[in-house]
Amino acid sequence: MSGNTTFTEADRTDGVEPDMVTASNAPASTAPDTGVEPPVLAMNMIQALNSALDVKMAEDRDVLSFGEDAGYFGGVFRVTDHLQKKHGLTRSFDAPISECGIVAAAIGMGAYGLRPVVEIQFADYIYPAYDQIVSEAAKLRYRSAGQFTSPITIRSPYGGGIFGGQTHSQSPESLFTHIAGLKVVIPSNPYDAKGLLTAAIEDDDPVVFFEPKRLYNGPFDGWHENPVSPWKAQELAQVPTGKYVEPIGKARIMKEGADVTILAWGTMVWVSLAGAEHAGVDAEVIDLRTLVPLDIETIEASVKKTGRCVIVHEAPKTSGYGAELSALVQERCFYHLEAPIGRVCGWDTPYPHAFEWEYFPGPQRVADALKSAMTGGR
Repeated sequence: MSGNTTFTEADRTDGVEPDMVTASNAPASTAPDTGVEPPVLAMNMIQALNSALDVKMAEDRDVLSFGEDAGYFGGVFRVTDHLQKKHGLTRSFDAPISECGIVAAAIGMGAYGLRPVVEIQFADYIYPAYDQIVSEAAKLRYRSAGQFTSPITIRSPYGGGIFGGQTHSQSPESLFTHIAGLKVVIPSNPYDAKGLLTAAIEDDDPVVFFEPKRLYNGPFDGWHENPVSPWKAQELAQVPTGKYVEPIGKARIMKEGADVTILAWGTMVWVSLAGAEHAGVDAEVIDLRTLVPLDIETIEASVKKTGRCVIVHEAPKTSGYGAELSALVQERCFYHLEAPIGRVCGWDTPYPHAFEWEYFPGPQRVADALKSAMTGGR
């Protein structure tokens, strides 16, 4: 702060840092300025997530948002844009570059009754906070015999398809699905993003909320040579401007089909839809939406109907969440299966920069797996 600037109490509550804001660098809002807000607007995923935070912060003063560059600048991807200006510096603020410290502070806040929503700038940087998430947040209710809870939401952009290389493209969801006490949520579209984030904020237990950054500005079917498709053309981009909740633990059937069941989440939902079309297979595509708790009933009903199952995810194959899904499907649907369960995944290597699309599980690989399932795995 400049030496001749006085930081008053009014400055602390208006959400604007007086020595930083000028006409040229004032943060721009992603929300449309229509005067009277209609009940539903076409939103991209960034706007939908921002709307969820804005609505909950307006409704409940115990909800706050912070992270690296997540206050004044509104985050790297602008998901928290304008929240500081609207809700004040004490409820939307920047944190030091310490993921461990960010999550530790959130756990303490949650134990004392607040509902912090913290941003880890990229999922690749969540590892320094892993001990706090696993040993503290996930265990607090259990170790205190219910005297304390950890109602915190840990948001983080994740996944590849943006040429982020090995340190900006990882999909670490399986590391958190293994931990008792955590919920893991991954939306694939703006409508679910807002409803599920609202549910996560209201949950009394910790939620790890991964946001597929390749989907922030539009659905991505994996055909990277094609022009980018905007969200506005999609029905699931029609997002209510007010509060609504999508239940944690309930999958969405994105496309009904009779030949084979595809289980996917995040970006891979759209790649799976494209892969099924490319293969000419009548696939039933299920967007899991939440990995823990898992909607196993929807999965079981679908696989028993189709007799075949292909699992698609970006993370490396070995010990990926697809392995758990494969085991569950085998245990529950063994006598209904007409072919081995297929998995289309990332490779067991660091995420490459130069060979992005060779690593990325694209629609051609999905189509090949579907054709194999239709011929009994041969």
